Amino acid sequence: MSRAEAIEVPAGPPRKPSPLWTFGLFRSELLTTFRRWRTLALLAVLAGVPILVGIAVKIETGDGGAGGPGGGGGGPAFISQITNNGLFLVFTALAATLPFFLPLAIGVVAGDAIAGEANAGTLRYLLVAPAGRTRLLLTKYATTMTFCLVATLVVAVSALTVGALLFPLGDLTTISGTRISLVEGLGRALLIALVVAASLIGVAALGLFVSTLTNSGIAAMATTVGLLITVQILDQIPQLHAIQPYLFSHYWLSFADLMREPVYWDDLIKNLGVQALYAAVFGSAAWARFTAKDITA
Repeated sequence: MSRAEAIEVPAGPPRKPSPLWTFGLFRSELLTTFRRWRTLALLAVLAGVPILVGIAVKIETGDGGAGGPGGGGGGPAFISQITNNGLFLVFTALAATLPFFLPLAIGVVAGDAIAGEANAGTLRYLLVAPAGRTRLLLTKYATTMTFCLVATLVVAVSALTVGALLFPLGDLTTISGTRISLVEGLGRALLIALVVAASLIGVAALGLFVSTLTNSGIAAMATTVGLLITVQILDQIPQLHAIQPYLFSHYWLSFADLMREPVYWDDLIKNLGVQALYAAVFGSAAWARFTAKDITA
Protein backbone atom coordinates (compact mmCIF):
# COMPACT_ATOMS: atom_id res chain seq x y z
CA MET A 1 0.00 0.00 0.00
CA SER A 2 1.34 3.37 -1.00
CA ARG A 3 1.93 6.24 1.43
CA ALA A 4 -0.88 8.23 -0.19
CA GLU A 5 -3.28 5.34 0.31
CA ALA A 6 -2.18 4.95 3.91
CA ILE A 7 -3.08 8.49 4.88
CA GLU A 8 -6.27 8.76 2.82
CA VAL A 9 -9.35 9.22 5.00
CA PRO A 10 -12.74 8.28 3.56
CA ALA A 11 -15.05 11.22 3.19
CA GLY A 12 -18.07 11.12 5.45
CA PRO A 13 -21.50 12.61 4.92
CA PRO A 14 -21.57 16.42 4.66
CA ARG A 15 -21.83 18.14 8.01
CA LYS A 16 -25.08 19.97 8.57
CA PRO A 17 -24.83 23.45 10.06
CA SER A 18 -26.20 23.70 13.59
CA PRO A 19 -28.68 26.42 14.66
CA LEU A 20 -25.86 27.97 16.69
CA TRP A 21 -23.71 28.19 13.54
CA THR A 22 -26.66 29.78 11.71
CA PHE A 23 -26.98 32.41 14.43
CA GLY A 24 -23.25 33.05 14.14
CA LEU A 25 -23.62 33.57 10.38
CA PHE A 26 -26.48 36.02 10.95
CA ARG A 27 -24.48 37.89 13.60
CA SER A 28 -21.50 38.07 11.26
CA GLU A 29 -23.68 39.48 8.47
CA LEU A 30 -25.13 42.08 10.82
CA LEU A 31 -21.69 43.19 12.00
CA THR A 32 -20.40 43.35 8.44
CA THR A 33 -23.39 45.39 7.26
CA PHE A 34 -23.46 47.90 10.10
CA ARG A 35 -19.69 48.41 10.12
CA ARG A 36 -19.62 49.62 6.52
CA TRP A 37 -19.15 53.34 6.07
CA ARG A 38 -21.86 53.29 3.42
CA THR A 39 -24.39 51.92 5.91
CA LEU A 40 -23.39 54.45 8.57
CA ALA A 41 -23.66 57.26 6.01
CA LEU A 42 -27.18 56.12 5.03
CA LEU A 43 -28.26 56.05 8.68
CA ALA A 44 -26.73 59.50 9.24
CA VAL A 45 -28.71 60.93 6.30
CA LEU A 46 -31.91 59.36 7.63
CA ALA A 47 -31.25 60.79 11.09
CA GLY A 48 -30.62 64.21 9.55
CA VAL A 49 -34.01 64.46 7.80
CA PRO A 50 -36.02 64.98 11.03
CA ILE A 51 -33.47 67.57 12.19
CA LEU A 52 -33.92 69.58 8.99
CA VAL A 53 -37.72 69.29 9.14
CA GLY A 54 -37.82 70.28 12.80
CA ILE A 55 -35.57 73.30 12.32
CA ALA A 56 -37.53 74.41 9.25
CA VAL A 57 -40.84 74.21 11.11
CA LYS A 58 -39.36 76.02 14.12
CA ILE A 59 -38.12 78.86 11.92
CA GLU A 60 -41.38 79.14 9.96
CA THR A 61 -43.54 79.12 13.10
CA GLY A 62 -41.35 81.22 15.34
CA ASP A 63 -44.41 83.18 16.48
CA GLY A 64 -45.86 80.03 18.05
CA GLY A 65 -48.74 79.67 15.60
CA ALA A 66 -49.96 76.23 14.60
CA GLY A 67 -52.57 74.75 12.36
CA GLY A 68 -55.56 72.70 13.31
CA PRO A 69 -55.75 68.98 13.36
CA GLY A 70 -56.24 68.81 9.62
CA GLY A 71 -57.43 65.85 7.69
CA GLY A 72 -56.55 63.46 4.99
CA GLY A 73 -53.97 61.61 7.04
CA GLY A 74 -50.90 62.68 5.07
CA GLY A 75 -47.74 64.55 5.97
CA PRO A 76 -49.20 68.10 5.76
CA ALA A 77 -51.78 67.27 8.46
CA PHE A 78 -48.94 66.16 10.72
CA ILE A 79 -46.79 69.20 9.91
CA SER A 80 -49.57 71.54 11.02
CA GLN A 81 -49.53 69.88 14.44
CA ILE A 82 -45.79 69.87 15.16
CA THR A 83 -45.73 73.21 16.97
CA ASN A 84 -48.52 71.98 19.27
CA ASN A 85 -46.78 68.71 20.06
CA GLY A 86 -43.27 67.62 19.14
CA LEU A 87 -44.42 63.99 18.89
CA PHE A 88 -45.98 64.84 15.53
CA LEU A 89 -42.46 65.34 14.17
CA VAL A 90 -42.07 61.54 14.35
CA PHE A 91 -45.07 61.03 12.07
CA THR A 92 -44.00 63.84 9.76
CA ALA A 93 -40.44 62.53 9.46
CA LEU A 94 -41.65 59.03 8.63
CA ALA A 95 -44.08 60.44 6.05
CA ALA A 96 -41.23 62.46 4.53
CA THR A 97 -38.67 59.63 4.39
CA LEU A 98 -40.91 56.70 3.42
CA PRO A 99 -41.55 57.64 -0.23
CA PHE A 100 -37.84 57.89 -1.12
CA PHE A 101 -35.12 58.03 1.54
CA LEU A 102 -36.00 54.85 3.46
CA PRO A 103 -36.61 52.64 0.37
CA LEU A 104 -33.47 54.07 -1.23
CA ALA A 105 -31.40 52.96 1.76
CA ILE A 106 -33.07 49.53 1.75
CA GLY A 107 -32.48 49.20 -1.99
CA VAL A 108 -28.78 49.90 -1.55
CA VAL A 109 -28.37 47.30 1.20
CA ALA A 110 -30.54 44.65 -0.48
CA GLY A 111 -29.05 45.19 -3.92
CA ASP A 112 -25.55 44.69 -2.57
CA ALA A 113 -26.41 41.60 -0.51
CA ILE A 114 -25.45 38.91 -3.05
CA ALA A 115 -23.98 40.91 -5.93
CA GLY A 116 -21.59 42.71 -3.59
CA GLU A 117 -20.21 39.41 -2.31
CA ALA A 118 -19.78 38.14 -5.87
CA ASN A 119 -18.06 41.36 -6.92
CA ALA A 120 -15.68 41.16 -3.95
CA GLY A 121 -14.92 37.51 -4.67
CA THR A 122 -16.20 36.30 -1.27
CA LEU A 123 -19.45 34.61 -2.29
CA ARG A 124 -17.79 31.34 -3.26
CA TYR A 125 -15.95 31.19 0.07
CA LEU A 126 -19.19 31.76 1.98
CA LEU A 127 -20.71 28.78 0.21
CA VAL A 128 -17.69 26.61 1.02
CA ALA A 129 -18.69 26.88 4.67
CA PRO A 130 -21.59 24.61 5.72
CA ALA A 131 -24.17 27.28 5.01
CA GLY A 132 -25.98 26.16 1.89
CA ARG A 133 -27.43 28.57 -0.62
CA THR A 134 -30.90 28.66 0.90
CA ARG A 135 -29.58 29.33 4.39
CA LEU A 136 -27.25 32.05 3.12
CA LEU A 137 -30.04 33.72 1.15
CA LEU A 138 -32.36 33.68 4.16
CA THR A 139 -29.59 35.16 6.30
CA LYS A 140 -29.06 37.94 3.78
CA TYR A 141 -32.78 38.70 3.73
CA ALA A 142 -32.99 38.65 7.54
CA THR A 143 -30.06 41.07 7.68
CA THR A 144 -31.79 43.39 5.20
CA MET A 145 -35.01 43.27 7.22
CA THR A 146 -33.06 44.08 10.37
CA PHE A 147 -31.65 47.11 8.57
CA CYS A 148 -35.22 48.11 7.62
CA LEU A 149 -36.18 48.12 11.29
CA VAL A 150 -33.03 49.91 12.44
CA ALA A 151 -33.32 52.57 9.74
CA THR A 152 -36.95 53.26 10.62
CA LEU A 153 -36.18 53.48 14.33
CA VAL A 154 -33.29 55.85 13.61
CA VAL A 155 -35.71 58.22 11.89
CA ALA A 156 -38.27 57.89 14.69
CA VAL A 157 -35.79 58.36 17.56
CA SER A 158 -34.11 61.30 15.84
CA ALA A 159 -37.50 62.94 15.25
CA LEU A 160 -38.63 62.32 18.83
CA THR A 161 -35.41 63.82 20.21
CA VAL A 162 -35.61 66.91 18.00
CA GLY A 163 -39.34 67.28 18.67
CA ALA A 164 -38.77 67.17 22.43
CA LEU A 165 -36.01 69.77 22.20
CA LEU A 166 -37.77 72.25 19.92
CA PHE A 167 -41.46 71.81 20.73
CA PRO A 168 -43.66 70.95 23.72
CA LEU A 169 -44.74 67.39 24.47
CA GLY A 170 -48.03 66.34 26.00
CA ASP A 171 -51.45 64.99 25.18
CA LEU A 172 -52.05 65.06 21.46
CA THR A 173 -55.01 65.44 19.12
CA THR A 174 -55.57 62.66 16.61
CA ILE A 175 -56.55 63.21 13.00
CA SER A 176 -60.13 62.45 14.05
CA GLY A 177 -60.04 65.31 16.56
CA THR A 178 -60.02 63.21 19.75
CA ARG A 179 -57.43 63.56 22.52
CA ILE A 180 -55.08 60.80 23.65
CA SER A 181 -52.39 60.79 26.33
CA LEU A 182 -48.68 61.20 25.65
CA VAL A 183 -48.04 57.60 26.70
CA GLU A 184 -50.62 56.32 24.23
CA GLY A 185 -49.17 58.63 21.61
CA LEU A 186 -45.71 57.16 22.17
CA GLY A 187 -47.19 53.68 21.84
CA ARG A 188 -48.79 54.60 18.53
CA ALA A 189 -45.53 56.16 17.35
CA LEU A 190 -43.75 52.85 18.03
CA LEU A 191 -46.52 50.93 16.24
CA ILE A 192 -46.28 53.30 13.27
CA ALA A 193 -42.51 52.78 13.10
CA LEU A 194 -43.03 49.00 13.04
CA VAL A 195 -45.65 49.32 10.28
CA VAL A 196 -43.31 51.52 8.24
CA ALA A 197 -40.52 48.93 8.62
CA ALA A 198 -42.94 46.17 7.54
CA SER A 199 -43.92 48.32 4.53
CA LEU A 200 -40.37 47.89 3.19
CA ILE A 201 -40.25 44.09 3.02
CA GLY A 202 -41.42 44.20 -0.60
CA VAL A 203 -38.56 46.50 -1.60
CA ALA A 204 -36.12 44.29 0.33
CA ALA A 205 -37.28 41.15 -1.51
CA LEU A 206 -37.15 42.92 -4.88
CA GLY A 207 -33.63 44.21 -4.18
CA LEU A 208 -32.47 40.76 -3.12
CA PHE A 209 -33.83 39.23 -6.32
CA VAL A 210 -32.07 41.84 -8.45
CA SER A 211 -28.89 41.14 -6.48
CA THR A 212 -28.97 37.50 -7.61
CA LEU A 213 -29.09 38.50 -11.28
CA THR A 214 -25.70 40.18 -11.50
CA ASN A 215 -22.20 40.07 -10.05
CA SER A 216 -21.97 43.85 -9.88
CA GLY A 217 -23.08 45.40 -6.62
CA ILE A 218 -23.32 48.87 -8.16
CA ALA A 219 -25.49 47.57 -11.01
CA ALA A 220 -27.79 45.78 -8.57
CA MET A 221 -28.17 48.87 -6.37
CA ALA A 222 -28.78 51.14 -9.37
CA THR A 223 -31.36 48.77 -10.84
CA THR A 224 -33.21 48.46 -7.53
CA VAL A 225 -33.32 52.23 -7.07
CA GLY A 226 -34.40 52.67 -10.71
CA LEU A 227 -37.28 50.22 -10.22
CA LEU A 228 -38.25 52.03 -7.04
CA ILE A 229 -38.45 55.37 -8.85
CA THR A 230 -40.36 53.79 -11.75
CA VAL A 231 -42.97 52.30 -9.42
CA GLN A 232 -43.37 55.65 -7.66
CA ILE A 233 -43.99 57.36 -11.00
CA LEU A 234 -46.52 54.73 -12.06
CA ASP A 235 -48.35 55.22 -8.78
CA GLN A 236 -48.90 58.90 -9.62
CA ILE A 237 -50.41 58.43 -13.11
CA PRO A 238 -54.24 58.58 -12.87
CA GLN A 239 -54.72 56.50 -16.02
CA LEU A 240 -53.06 53.53 -14.27
CA HIS A 241 -55.46 53.46 -11.32
CA ALA A 242 -56.38 49.85 -12.11
CA ILE A 243 -52.90 48.53 -11.33
CA GLN A 244 -51.91 51.00 -8.62
CA PRO A 245 -53.36 49.00 -5.70
CA TYR A 246 -50.91 46.23 -6.62
CA LEU A 247 -47.83 48.48 -6.50
CA PHE A 248 -45.78 48.06 -3.34
CA SER A 249 -45.74 51.81 -2.68
CA HIS A 250 -49.48 52.48 -3.08
CA TYR A 251 -50.47 52.04 0.57
CA TRP A 252 -47.25 53.23 2.18
CA LEU A 253 -48.79 56.32 3.81
CA SER A 254 -51.69 54.31 5.23
CA PHE A 255 -49.77 54.27 8.53
CA ALA A 256 -51.45 57.66 9.17
CA ASP A 257 -54.67 55.74 9.86
CA LEU A 258 -53.11 54.62 13.14
CA MET A 259 -53.53 58.25 14.27
CA ARG A 260 -57.29 58.08 13.87
CA GLU A 261 -59.78 57.26 16.61
CA PRO A 262 -60.89 54.58 16.05
CA VAL A 263 -58.05 53.24 13.94
CA TYR A 264 -58.85 52.57 10.28
CA TRP A 265 -57.45 49.12 9.50
CA ASP A 266 -58.56 48.55 5.90
CA ASP A 267 -55.65 50.20 4.06
CA LEU A 268 -53.17 49.03 6.70
CA ILE A 269 -54.16 45.41 6.11
CA LYS A 270 -54.04 45.91 2.34
CA ASN A 271 -50.55 47.39 2.65
CA LEU A 272 -49.24 44.45 4.68
CA GLY A 273 -50.91 42.02 2.27
CA VAL A 274 -49.26 43.63 -0.76
CA GLN A 275 -45.88 43.58 0.99
CA ALA A 276 -46.30 39.89 1.87
CA LEU A 277 -47.19 39.15 -1.76
CA TYR A 278 -44.07 40.91 -3.07
CA ALA A 279 -41.93 39.18 -0.45
CA ALA A 280 -43.32 35.78 -1.47
CA VAL A 281 -43.01 36.34 -5.23
CA PHE A 282 -39.60 37.96 -5.37
CA GLY A 283 -38.25 35.94 -2.46
CA SER A 284 -39.14 32.75 -4.35
CA ALA A 285 -37.65 34.17 -7.55
CA ALA A 286 -34.44 35.06 -5.69
CA TRP A 287 -34.25 31.53 -4.24
CA ALA A 288 -34.86 29.91 -7.65
CA ARG A 289 -32.20 32.08 -9.27
CA PHE A 290 -29.61 31.79 -6.52
CA THR A 291 -29.88 28.02 -6.06
CA ALA A 292 -29.38 27.47 -9.82
CA LYS A 293 -26.74 30.16 -10.29
CA ASP A 294 -23.22 29.22 -11.36
CA ILE A 295 -21.02 30.74 -8.66
CA THR A 296 -17.62 31.69 -10.11
CA ALA A 297 -16.58 34.48 -7.71
